[in-house]
Amino acid sequence: MAETAADRLLAAKVAEIRACRICAERPRGRPLPHEPRPVVVPSATARILIAGQAPGTRVHESGRPFTDRSGERLREWLGVTEAEFYDTGNFAIVPMGFCFPGLDAKGGDLPPRRECAEHWRADLMAAMPQIDLFLLIGQYAQAWHLGKAKQGSVTETVSNWRSYALRNDGPVVFPLPHPSWRNTAWLKKNPWFETELLPVLRPAVRERIKGT
Repeated sequence: MAETAADRLLAAKVAEIRACRICAERPRGRPLPHEPRPVVVPSATARILIAGQAPGTRVHESGRPFTDRSGERLREWLGVTEAEFYDTGNFAIVPMGFCFPGLDAKGGDLPPRRECAEHWRADLMAAMPQIDLFLLIGQYAQAWHLGKAKQGSVTETVSNWRSYALRNDGPVVFPLPHPSWRNTAWLKKNPWFETELLPVLRPAVRERIKGT
């Protein structure tokens, strides 16, 4: 398939992002505690956007998004194979922070760096107008993409999923909890996520997968 103007625009933007050192050299607060390694997979053709938080330690090492147990659970939620998931004709994967932010005092991941969304996100979204299904994972993606429509907490926002996913105008939006295995207790406490939300989410994903 011939390269389009949209392909060239995104390729140029990705090249800029790969070279980004803002959070190391001109940070908001403390600089990134290691060398930047942005992990972002935009697409000029995919109809589905996965907006996560930021890479973890394993993704920082691999340079490929969701190469961890969270990715296994996310693919199960979506009902897609690994090959389908990493096909850029199917999914754009653009986290709120492109680099692993480091660990807090308790060994958990720090929040996504604010520099990424402030500097890059609006332009990236504008360069992907074909996206019509947004999967918003966690509070940071939900706050940016939903704005004032976001509920108070992740649980409140996700439990209100019908108001975003079943509306009659605009793109389809599914707010999701993080697929981390640390959220297993949350899933047990909120069984409606698997019994009510996922049966609606999976067909929405499947109808946008290339070749199906």
